[in-house]
Amino acid sequence: MYFGDWLSRWALYAPEKTALIDVAAGRRLTYKAFNQRADKLASALRQRYGIRKGDRVAVLAYNSCETLELFFALGKLGALMVPINYRLVGPEIQYILQNSESRILFFGPEFEGMVKAILPEVSLDFVVPFQEDGLLTSYEELLASAPDGVPEPAELTLDDPWLILYTSGTTGQPKGAVLTHGTVTWNAVNTQVGWDLHHDDITLTHTPFFHTGGLNVLTTPLFHRGGTVVLMRQFDATQSLELIERERCTVVFAVPTMFQMMLESPAFHSSDLSAIRFFITGGAPCPVPLIEAYARRGLTFKQGYGLTEAGPNCFTLDAKDAVRKAGSVGFPNFHLDVRVVDDAGRDVAPGEVGELLIRGPHVIKGYWKNPQATEQAIRNGWLHTGDLVRRDAEGYFFIVDRMKDLIISGGENIYPAELEKILHDHPAIKESAVIGIPHPKWGEVGRAVVVVKDSATLTEVEVLDFLSERVARYKLPKSVVFTSELPRNPTGKVLKPALREQFGGEIALVNPN
Repeated sequence: MYFGDWLSRWALYAPEKTALIDVAAGRRLTYKAFNQRADKLASALRQRYGIRKGDRVAVLAYNSCETLELFFALGKLGALMVPINYRLVGPEIQYILQNSESRILFFGPEFEGMVKAILPEVSLDFVVPFQEDGLLTSYEELLASAPDGVPEPAELTLDDPWLILYTSGTTGQPKGAVLTHGTVTWNAVNTQVGWDLHHDDITLTHTPFFHTGGLNVLTTPLFHRGGTVVLMRQFDATQSLELIERERCTVVFAVPTMFQMMLESPAFHSSDLSAIRFFITGGAPCPVPLIEAYARRGLTFKQGYGLTEAGPNCFTLDAKDAVRKAGSVGFPNFHLDVRVVDDAGRDVAPGEVGELLIRGPHVIKGYWKNPQATEQAIRNGWLHTGDLVRRDAEGYFFIVDRMKDLIISGGENIYPAELEKILHDHPAIKESAVIGIPHPKWGEVGRAVVVVKDSATLTEVEVLDFLSERVARYKLPKSVVFTSELPRNPTGKVLKPALREQFGGEIALVNPN
């Protein structure tokens, strides 16, 4: 069957259709040109460097058309791309290169110093800079050296791996989630059906490609659909609004923090956003005031849920329910099954909280060279997500919290996400997070970490009084600390492990009992 080479099909169906707009490079590629460059790269990788099916090729770079050309060239060869988190430090990057046994490292000019520093510590066959440096064979020189003709396609099945995405490694060494051609393809199908993607849709991609949100929320689904991707190096709120207007983007994904930053941009109210069919948000609950602010401009949200190991597009909440079912991720997407189970693996009743299990062709087969982690995550064909969810009486799903973020205080379950949602409604609070800290009597208790809005003032007692009027007493945090900002990963998610490390120590509690 025909897998791995989507571009050549769209080069046949719609050769002059714009496929990719790389804003920083000032490059616009049709499907015909995009496919030709991917073909040349695949030929050069095979002929010059001997890359074959199953080989791993790493990339350390900001978002670029070169990275996407590499992704599809490797798909044609049946090789695997390993995008590396450019926020990591030298030893962490070394680990990923060594663990993945990558043969080649492509890198952007911003990371030349890092690459030179780690080269003596890693075993690589070749290193290729995206830009000329006068020493190594550059990316464009590699393309120019490619033999004429189309490379012979690899024999592929849906079970053949295409991508290794490494987790952030907040506990122990990072794990490499292996996404197969089936994982990527079925995620694209689920996304197209669940979010009603069109052939003429245009999206803006700004989240990094080392994260599943960058590659697989809308980028690969839109290429599978024959749409257009507008590519940014990194997120910038004002520039995002300018590009949505200029390129007439129709569907755009971002996490709530990014949408908040766009709302606060001076350009928000003057930008022409009339081409937008809908925005898509995920990664964290989308606050109702944010949804309502966009609605006043006639802009609607679809909300979703997913994770690297399952696509990531697994659930969709339609725009019509954005306010009525705020906090819900809606219903499961088309080609997948879900369960909600208790600690004993029994299905729970509607309204009860349990762990979300997912099964389907979009789920990974496992982690790279880590059978123990694979066995722990995938049991009897079901992916154990580690996310706590509940279904309401209408069948809508709600993400309650991460199991690892759950606070168990005196035998009672406390869900930080519930408290964070309430704190977001405080007029003086810009953002907040709730973590668990040790307690001699209760085992652990909550601590709120709060960022106050500019020019606002707030005390610990005022925060706790605000919460005490809205939640049961046992859920109340025992202390509040204030900070200038919350640590986040590149997609805007709050890094709870970093917060626990910074603010998890002992301080005087407002209510020690």
